[in-house]
Amino acid sequence: MDIEASMRKSVESTQRTFNTIRTGRANPSLLDKLSVDYYGAETPLRSLATLSTPDSQTIQIQPFDRGSMALIEKAIAMSDLGLTPNNDGKVIRINIPPLTEDRRKEFCKLASRYAEEGKVSLRNIRRDAIDQVKKQEKEGELSEDQSRDAQEAVQKLTDRFIAELEKHLAEKEVDILKV
Repeated sequence: MDIEASMRKSVESTQRTFNTIRTGRANPSLLDKLSVDYYGAETPLRSLATLSTPDSQTIQIQPFDRGSMALIEKAIAMSDLGLTPNNDGKVIRINIPPLTEDRRKEFCKLASRYAEEGKVSLRNIRRDAIDQVKKQEKEGELSEDQSRDAQEAVQKLTDRFIAELEKHLAEKEVDILKV
């Protein structure tokens, strides 16, 4: 088991989750988790349309199939994003309103929760790795010193990735709170 690769994936996953949190600016990644009921199949929005940001307050959605416009509009309106789509017959525009102070604080709490989930994931990877080392020691594959060294290495790796996750959280909070 490659512990470092697993931890890296966990941190990257948390970063992708951070990207779905609104900041004061329009960002197409806000719609990453959005899927549309397209002819009976849940389809990611990115598979149905081109997403762009013509300015800092607008997300523009250009569907590949004009017949899917109403479905996309409905999916956005029904989502928990709190955004209102505007359809002009060719493209769907979403105006991103400036965030209130309370909303910014809510999003910071959400980011902290996502970071905590990422840390739990890292700790689970650490626990599995240490259990594996202890098992190897018990079976006589590793000496007591080798086992202790391996456990310390796993802990140092975990600390490094938790620090990286904390850094990403701090950056995201600055981004959210920036007016």
